[in-house]
Formats: sequence, structure tokens, C-alpha cells
Amino acid sequence: MASAPEIASAIVFSGIAPHPPIMVPEVGGDAVAEVRGSIAAMAELTRRIIQSGAETVVLISPHAPLDARAFVAYNTPQLHGDFANFRAPNAQVEFPLDQELLEAIRSAAAGDGYEVLNLAGGELDHGAAVPLYFLHRHGWRGRMVILGYSFLTNDDHLKFGACLATAAEATRRSVALVASGDLSHRLKPQAPAGYNPAAYRFDEEVVAALHDNSPGRIVEIDPDLRRTAGECGYRSMLVALGATEKLPRACEVLHYEAPFGVGYLVAQLTNALAARQSAAKPEETNETDRRVNAVTAEADARASDEPTSDLPALARLAVETFVRTGKQISAPEKPSALLAARAGCFVSIKTRKANENPELRGCIGTIEPTRQGLAEEIIANAINAATRDPRFSPVAAEELPELRYSVDVLEAPEPTTFADLDPKVYGVIVEDESENFRGLLLPDIAGVDTAERQVEIAARKAGIDPDGPLKLSRFRVHRYREKG
Repeated sequence: MASAPEIASAIVFSGIAPHPPIMVPEVGGDAVAEVRGSIAAMAELTRRIIQSGAETVVLISPHAPLDARAFVAYNTPQLHGDFANFRAPNAQVEFPLDQELLEAIRSAAAGDGYEVLNLAGGELDHGAAVPLYFLHRHGWRGRMVILGYSFLTNDDHLKFGACLATAAEATRRSVALVASGDLSHRLKPQAPAGYNPAAYRFDEEVVAALHDNSPGRIVEIDPDLRRTAGECGYRSMLVALGATEKLPRACEVLHYEAPFGVGYLVAQLTNALAARQSAAKPEETNETDRRVNAVTAEADARASDEPTSDLPALARLAVETFVRTGKQISAPEKPSALLAARAGCFVSIKTRKANENPELRGCIGTIEPTRQGLAEEIIANAINAATRDPRFSPVAAEELPELRYSVDVLEAPEPTTFADLDPKVYGVIVEDESENFRGLLLPDIAGVDTAERQVEIAARKAGIDPDGPLKLSRFRVHRYREKG
């Protein structure tokens, strides 16, 4: 039986990120509540970049000091940015420059007649600093190359993107590309660039192209519509599309919103890991799909008052498939009503060796839903619990028979007071006064018998002083455990 073909490229991931400073908690303050969907999606984008194995991120910013006839690059050993211009000087980002890759990009561009100029100033613009803030916040610690586009033609930007791919191959570097850009700036009467009733069509066309896995349609968008929209991310996307033109598409809209009249899009364009999964042997793929649907069919066959095993069974299948094959299973084709609903959840993995008390082996979750349904939420969180909990090493294949799974499905949090907490009934979310840091603790945890202890643990998990001013929320959970 032939093995799945290898899809090899130095570019292992590409995506799109928004850059409104209001997303940064130190800048946005209370307004970040309006963009929490984008913030959560940036966490997922970062997770995928890290999972791709990228050594360097190349980011294309529309707000770098632009040159009409040349592309530009920040060229200091340490790339530094802050938000002093937005009254938050203590919010800062810093990454090392990948000088070798930058020089390779410059050389490849020169070979095609394009110039890459060094920027005189060292401080990053907000089109770069905002995405980098979230990359760092969620664990990215690699090197960077940060570029700005030009006023050359669309075709020139596509060709320059191809130069990035050539440079990545020449340096044998695993590279992730991030196209920084916001979509239309004219979606509401109070929007910063004014209002145009036709502006929404630009965002609609970009999002539809990605939903259909046809990003080439973005290249064909009417220039007049772009001007109507007042966008600032189109050329960044062109560079990313040019760099990945020969790669299998794996487009996915992680989140789109426009709370302030500007369109914020977080999306994936290509992903080498997803490409390898789609190139898997049909027999393996069909067997995995069969097992996923069997999990749901078993749940549907049971009485509605006993939905206790389909959720942890899905978590188990997700982890065992990923650990053994490196593939992420798809959600069931016909999910039960519960699995189709949107909800945050936590997946906990414990050991169950004979004559030993169960010990935690991994636990990761989402406070609010970030995906289309609970099934997708469980799959992603189960894999993360097994492979990305920083307290533990990744689960190995030989451990799988000794593990057991539980899934906690969260109801929507509600603001509360200390007096209304009950650690046996409610989980707690603790935030500092500025809502920059947030810690969570699930309910009914052994040894956590008082509200004081519950709040203290949740606060310390987030690096918050438990004796300082706190904002508290509580939530109920529905816990599903494997039998036995």
C-alpha cells in the first residue's frame, strides 16, 4: 500500500491577522470586550503557527513607512515596538531579526528587479506591533522578518511574494507568513474613515473566497470596491498569496467581526500540517471518519438523559488519532444536538494505572466558544491537553491505554460577587481591574472547599495579586466522564 505523498515546502503556514490597537488590553481597556472574538482567534492562529514548526515568522505590515517603488524592511537586530502613541507605553513587543532570511529575501527580490529598502527608524508600526503582541502573548518565541509593501501593481506584489518563497527555500528555513491588515474601514456611520453603504461588499467577497477555499478570487476584487471600502490589508494579502501560490490551500476563517465599523479578519490560508492530513491514505481517512461518526451514532441511540460517554469518547478518539498519526480528526458529519451547539469546554486527561490514584496528565480548554460547534471545540482542546499543556510533556503512544478523559462543558459566565461563589457548584473567573489578565478554576475540585481558596488559586494561575482589586465571574459546568 503506497504511503501518503509528502508535501514539502519551506513555507509551513500562512494567514491573515488584524491590527487594531484597541485589541491590546492595555490600550483598549473596557472596549476589548467588543473584540474578544478576534483576541481568541489570534490565540488559535498563534497555536497553529507554533504547531507548524515555523522557525521564523515573516509579517507584512501596511503601516510601515512605505516607498512608492520599493518594498521596505525593518533592519535592527532586535525588532521592538510599543504602544506609547496609544497611551500604553508599558505594552511592548520585541523579537530578534532573522538577518539571514532578510538578506535572502533582498537577494531573491533583486533577481526579479525589486528593491528592499532598510527603514531608518527602529520602532515598529502598529500594523506589526499588534499581531506581534498576540504572538508573544500566546507563546511564539522565534525570529521575525517584518516587511512593508509598496505602491507597485498587484502583479508586482504577487511576484514579490514568490520571492519570499524562493528565499525561504534558499535558507532552508521553516517560515510562517502573516499578512497584517484590516478590511473595510467604512462599515458604520461612526467608522473612522466615514460610512459607505457598499463597503461591506469588500469584506463579504474576501470572507466568501476563504470560506470557499478559493483565495485566488481575492486577486480579482474590483479596484473600485477596494477604494470604496478604504481597506488597508489588500496588498499584504497579495504578498502572502504570491508566496503560497504553489501550495495546497487550507483556507479557514477563524473569526470575522466589525464592532467599530472596521472589518477584523483572522484567517488561515495554508497550513502544511493540514495539507499532510488531506493527503492521507483514503483507507485511513475513511476509517477515522467511520469511528468519529460511530461515536455520535452511539450517543444518538441512547436515551437523552444519559449523554455521558459521547463527549469523552470523542476526546479520546481525537487524542489517540493525533498521537499515533499526527492527524486531526474531523467533526462528526451528523453531530448530536449537544455536539452541534456552541460552548466553551475543558478537556481533562488523567492516568488510570492500577493501584494508583488518578493523576492529572493534561487539561486545556476555552472559556467561550471559538469554533462552529462543541464537537470542534472538544477535538481541539483534547489535542492541546495532550500535547500543549506546559506543565507536562506531550502524551506518548505507549501511555494511551492508561489514560481516561473527562469533558467539562461551560455555561456562559456571569458577573458575581465573592459572597455568591460556591466552589462546589460554580467555577470562577478572576480578572485584574484592567482585565489584562484572567485566571479560571473549574468547580468541585478536590481540596478546594472555600471561595477564598478558589479565588486565590485562580488569581495566582494568572499572575494576579489575590489581595488586589478583582473582577469575578462565575459559571456552571456539565461534566462528562468516561465510565470506570
